[in-house]
Order: sequence, then C-alpha cells, then structure tokens
Amino acid sequence: MRRTLLALTAALLASAPIAAQTIQTSPTDRVIDQGTNHSEVMRIAQYLTDVIGARLTNSPGIRKAEDWTQAKFREWGLVNVHKEGFEFGRGWSNEKLAVRMVAPRPLQLVAAPLPWTPGTNGTITGEVVLAPIADEAAFAQYKGKLKGKVVLITEPRELEEATEAPFKRWSVEEMAKRDFYELPNGDGERPFNPARYTFAGKRDAFLKEEGAIGYAIMSSRNGKLVHGQNSQFQVGQSGTLPGIEIAAEDYRRLARLAKMGAKPTLEIDAVNHFDDSDTKGYNILADIPGTDPKAGYVMAGAHLDSWAMGDGAADNGAGSAMVMEAARIIRASGIKTKRAIRFALWAGEEQGLLGSMAYVEAHIAKRPVDAGASGIVRYMTWSRAFPITPGQDHAKLAAYFNLDNGSGKIRGIYAQGNTAVMPIFEQWFTPFHAMGATQVSARRTGSTDHVFFDAVGVPAFQFIQDPLDYGSMVHHTDVDTFDHLKADDMRQGATILAAFLINAANSDQPLPRAPLATAPTPADQFYNFPESAH
Repeated sequence: MRRTLLALTAALLASAPIAAQTIQTSPTDRVIDQGTNHSEVMRIAQYLTDVIGARLTNSPGIRKAEDWTQAKFREWGLVNVHKEGFEFGRGWSNEKLAVRMVAPRPLQLVAAPLPWTPGTNGTITGEVVLAPIADEAAFAQYKGKLKGKVVLITEPRELEEATEAPFKRWSVEEMAKRDFYELPNGDGERPFNPARYTFAGKRDAFLKEEGAIGYAIMSSRNGKLVHGQNSQFQVGQSGTLPGIEIAAEDYRRLARLAKMGAKPTLEIDAVNHFDDSDTKGYNILADIPGTDPKAGYVMAGAHLDSWAMGDGAADNGAGSAMVMEAARIIRASGIKTKRAIRFALWAGEEQGLLGSMAYVEAHIAKRPVDAGASGIVRYMTWSRAFPITPGQDHAKLAAYFNLDNGSGKIRGIYAQGNTAVMPIFEQWFTPFHAMGATQVSARRTGSTDHVFFDAVGVPAFQFIQDPLDYGSMVHHTDVDTFDHLKADDMRQGATILAAFLINAANSDQPLPRAPLATAPTPADQFYNFPESAH
C-alpha cells in the first residue's frame, strides 16, 4: 500500500503544471538570456546610424537622436527620462558638397566639408595654390599671393607604408601586455598651448583679407578616407571662408600639379547651414530606480554625438547602443537593485568631453577653471584646477562605466590605478570568461567620458575592447557605417555592461575609491587628449 501511495504521489508531482513549481534562475543567467537570446542592440544601432546618421553636436542629426533615445528609454519603462542642457554654441550642418578638378583635366575629387565653415553660396572656381600656413610667421610669406585662390593650407605628407593589419583582435599575448601599472612621474609631458586654438581664427581672417575664396586641408588617412572633422576653431566660433578636407591621394596630386606650374583649378559647391536657434548641447539621462532611496546610484554612459562624415556607427553609435541595450536588458530581466542605475548619452564629446564635464560640474564636483575657457582649452586645464569642491552627488555616485572604443568585444576593463577594485572586477568577469572577457588591468586610460569622473575621485572605468578596424579605418571617417559593427561583439558587450551595473548597484559597499587629490600630481603632467585631438 505504501509503495502505491509513493508511486501515485510521484506521478502527481511529475504531471503538475510547470508554473506550480519553483524554478530558481540566477540574475546573471537572466541577464545573459536577455542579452543573447532577445537582443535588440543591433536594431538600436541601425536606427541611430542608417536612419538618423551623423550626429554632430547641435546639428539636426543630434536633435533627432535626442528625441528618439528618450522615447526608447520611456518605452522600456525607465523613469526621470530627460535632457540636461549646457552652453555649447551654434549648430552646423552640411546639405551638399561637390568638389571637382576642372584643369588641367576634369576629375571628381573625394572631399568632406569642415564643420562650422560657411558654404560657397553657389559654385565657386579658383586656381589652387599650395601655401602651408602653420603659424602667424607664414602670413608675410604669402601676403599678396592668394587673391581668388583655393589655398592648400597644410603640407602634403608622404605616403607611409602600412606596418600592421587594418583589422585585428587582441591576442592573449597582447592582452597580457596591457596589464601594467605605469608609475606617474611626469615623463613625456605634452605642453598645452592655448594659442593653438586661437590661431585658426587668425588664419581664417588673413585668408579672407587676402581675397582667397576657400581653403583645403589634407586628410590624415590614406585610402580616400575623409573625416568631416574640424577642431580648428574654439567651440561656439565659426569661420568666414568655405573650408574642405580633401582625400590624401587627391590632395597630393593637387600639390604636385601646383608645384610644377600646371595651375590646377577646383570647382567647389558647398551648401552648409548654421543654426543659432538653440545654442545648448544636451545630455540624455534616464533612470532605473533602486529599492533603497538612500543608497545612491551607479551609472553607465557613452557619447551620442559624432563628427560630420559617415554615420557615427563605431564612434560612438556602438557604445550608445550598448548602453541603451543594457538598460533594456535590466528592465526586461526584472532584476531589482538596491542602488538606482542611471544611463547617460553625452553630447559634445568630440569637442572636448563637454557633456560629461557639464554633468560632473552640475552634480559631482566643481573646480576653479577659468570662466572664459571653453572647448578643448577648458578640457585641458580642468584636471589641474584646485581645490576640488564635492557636489551633492559626489558621495551618492558609487561607480561610472563607459563604452567608447567601437563595437569590439569587451576583453576586460581598465582599473584606472585603483588596485582595490581589481579583485572585485575579476570576480564579476568570472561568468564571462568563456565569452572572452578576462582582463582586469591596473592601467589608466583616457580620452573619453570617464575622465572627469575619475579626476574628482569617483570610481570611473572604461572597458577594454578588441580594436577591430576602429583606429585604422573607421574612426571619424566617411566609412564609419553600420557595416563595420560586429553584432556578436555588441551583444556580448551590452550583456557584460548590464551585469556590471547590477553587481555595482547591489554590492553591500560602494566600490573602493582612490584618494581625492588636493594638488596637482605627477599623473596630471601627462594630458589625456580628447579623441578629436588624436
């Protein structure tokens, strides 16, 4: 009889509905399931790139992206979705550019408009003259020689042979080399000269006064790649003459023809637009609330803006899409966290990390920077200004994580010299070793939006990613399009970011902090240039 009852009980349990049984799944497995089996990261990236396209700060493209990203955050159930403004300057956009050589033979050239320069107001035609003008001393040399000319203002550089493959992933040996702590001693200091950012305006005025009708610079890359990048003028200022960038191969040809006396002539038609209706740039912010209002928050960010050519895919539609996907993953997984999680999409990064700097100054800490400094000048002096005055969120922000190195797979994280977090991150990476994420490096890295958080003592980190063709081909160029994004890598990246945010938001104690600097240190001797200055 007992055996019959046991058999009957077992049969009933086996036939019970699955919903009546308790099935435990770990938060990490739920995150991995959402991030791999239900991913939307490439749909997000495609809309940002194929539909919206280039997102120069204060351009029509970035305004569309501001609206669309906020709508997506609200669709996923995030709260406090809003944009925060900071003074940037006038907007600019290009509608059309056509550049042809019409003498000594007809030839279509590859070129890009230089942002914040005016259009041509119809087609202009002028003989090319090579007049490299690198400083004010060159003005006397070319006085009286530029009227009616299109001026090549940079010296043509010789074609260099490639020494590395244009596409790569980090090998185990190369990853090991990235795990080092560089002692800060001030060696290799790059002196900062603010005059560099006022000279462009003086050169523009000189060319205008001399009667030049336009000017051109040479692309920094070979292979007919152009950038649509322009850091010549201080933020908020614009030129008076049409300016273009010409592909390296085409530029060298023009320079050779000019030197041999063949009188190359260009025909340029540029339609550019300025917009002064709203001079503020905007950061997009959105929150997932925590269960403990007093526990503070953790944060993830990426810059939403790009330069004017290409579609801003690898730089930094990829990072923006992964940050947004991490928000969707966390909401869809239903995981609750003690601390709130804030997501940020920054503006003005390409002009000197201006959006993240504005957020830090508004919420985290202030430094006595010259009120008249703007753009890269402000960027370059900010980390050396003391004292640091903590703001209302300085103690509340437990950690900041940044993505801005293209769409490559996450291979690890830079600890920014904060050795106390290294064993913590090593543990957090354990579930993702099979996905290729293993490295926790003590090394510091700069040049993107974690910099100012780190500079005021907030634990702030940038992930290590496979380089792919980011630095060799797509960074800031006209081929920075959706084609170069790696879907599997981005799914992995968004999944790991979501897991790190959940871990940081649920840890019993906030991440360890490095000592807050009270005066300039040897580490401040080496400037972290923004990526637009690379």
